[in-house]
Amino acid sequence: MSSREHSKTKNYLGAYSPQVQQQAQQLLDKHASGDWLLKKYPSAHRLNAPRALYDYTMALKNDFMRSSPPISKVIYDDKIHIIHNALGLHTFVSRTQGNKLKAKHEIRVASLFRRLPEPLLKMILVHELAHLKEKDHNKAFYKLCCYMEPDYHQLEFDLRLYLSHRDRFGDLW
Repeated sequence: MSSREHSKTKNYLGAYSPQVQQQAQQLLDKHASGDWLLKKYPSAHRLNAPRALYDYTMALKNDFMRSSPPISKVIYDDKIHIIHNALGLHTFVSRTQGNKLKAKHEIRVASLFRRLPEPLLKMILVHELAHLKEKDHNKAFYKLCCYMEPDYHQLEFDLRLYLSHRDRFGDLW
């Protein structure tokens, strides 16, 4: 494996213990990561239209965060991964309308997630929704993520493994 491939794996999986990183690296080196992911997540979601993504996100918000601020927009964004090196973004835009200050919350998801399994997309949306209440990635933030999606941490790992796989071998779904 080249140092470039190894560094990308470290970028996605660097926060995990050396033992977990080693196990993930073995899956990648044996070309077994794709089979492992496809067995766990056989097909991609069908939330490709902007309205479908918005409706899905709003259903999550209404189920778990009814009293949080409204969301004005949920879209796939082609520029996120390239410009911000992120998977999704929660943006807070303040605009002056007359003598009032109006705040709008928007969620932007990297376009590469148009073709992912639904549980992985849900994990990204849960993460961005949690930013409505918690701005920082602190204990309260991750507790809220796990409240909305009990498998949040496993899904985040699986997504990071997929991104490592994708960098080396290409898309699965």
